[in-house]
Amino acid sequence: MAQVHKAYYGDNEVFGYAAYRMRIAAASTALPRHYYPQRTLINAFKKHWGRRLDRFDVLERLHAATKVDGRYLAMPIEGYPLANWGEANNRWIEVSLELGEQAICRVLQQSGVTADQIGAFFFVSITGIASPSIEARLMNRMRLSPRMKRIPIFGLGCVAGAAGIARAADYVKGFPDQAALLLSVELCSLTIQQDDLSTANLISSGLFGDGAAAVMVTGAEVAAAEGPTVVATRSIFYPETEYVMGWDISHTGFRIVLSRDVPDVVEKNLGRDVDEFLDDHQLSRCDVESWVIHTGGPKVLEATEAALGLKAGELEVSWQCLRRTGNLSSASVLFVLEQVMKTKRPRAGSWGILAAMGPAFCSELILLKW
Repeated sequence: MAQVHKAYYGDNEVFGYAAYRMRIAAASTALPRHYYPQRTLINAFKKHWGRRLDRFDVLERLHAATKVDGRYLAMPIEGYPLANWGEANNRWIEVSLELGEQAICRVLQQSGVTADQIGAFFFVSITGIASPSIEARLMNRMRLSPRMKRIPIFGLGCVAGAAGIARAADYVKGFPDQAALLLSVELCSLTIQQDDLSTANLISSGLFGDGAAAVMVTGAEVAAAEGPTVVATRSIFYPETEYVMGWDISHTGFRIVLSRDVPDVVEKNLGRDVDEFLDDHQLSRCDVESWVIHTGGPKVLEATEAALGLKAGELEVSWQCLRRTGNLSSASVLFVLEQVMKTKRPRAGSWGILAAMGPAFCSELILLKW
């Protein structure tokens, strides 16, 4: 058994096992080939909904409020709408394999981890379903080790990127000589309900985009690229909030559930939960120098800034990712993580928080040491 020792992190002292150090070695993303400015997309929705939409100025106002400049789509815009849910799901499988392979190849190259070092493969998505699941199909497609443990996760939505990192860290904590691969693929454009004129669907049609991200989490005994250490994680479930976000599933597929209460739930709970999490590690918000936050949308990011008392610019990478790609559900926080690691890497030895919130309603918090 590993010897208990005191691990020192800056001015703070954390008790634990030396062999339990988990590290994010790399985060890599992949986007579809088809990019469209927001104005092009608005015009396409106008053409599709036509006279069924009473006031086009409402659509334009809702899309402008998302602060999204443009989005990447799984298919050329001429291919929408799809005939039925089955066709949409078949396209989800096809494009998920394409983008998933790209993201995995990049994260393998950037992390320095070899495929045979990966002991577990976590796959998260909420925009399609498959059996065999996507990670199994990629194992065949990429000739990955047949001995990897497969953990496909459906239903966590936007929170799944952070939750996937946390579960991958749990795995390598128990198997320090292995790495765990996380893949998120979200193709939100394939879920838009063509006959749903609800406010929730109109907002969704202007906010959500398509993309994939992969993260490599390594155990203490795996030599890999130097990334932040996962010091601790926390999952928080908010009872009786099922109405806030999720899907209603019908014969036409996934119909968005998106309550106007989402920002209020974030502002009411996130600050308290982060404070309690940090306090358990003898830290406070003033000790945190970097924030990797899911790009839920302008109101969600504003609620996050208010809940955490953040100054202007502290979530700039999240705002940049929102403008560039829109909300990518579970992949969003991983896109932010990639950008922070590549272009705005925090000071070595500093503390960081990675966080996302999603259906249930719930949140996932990860304490990082850069």
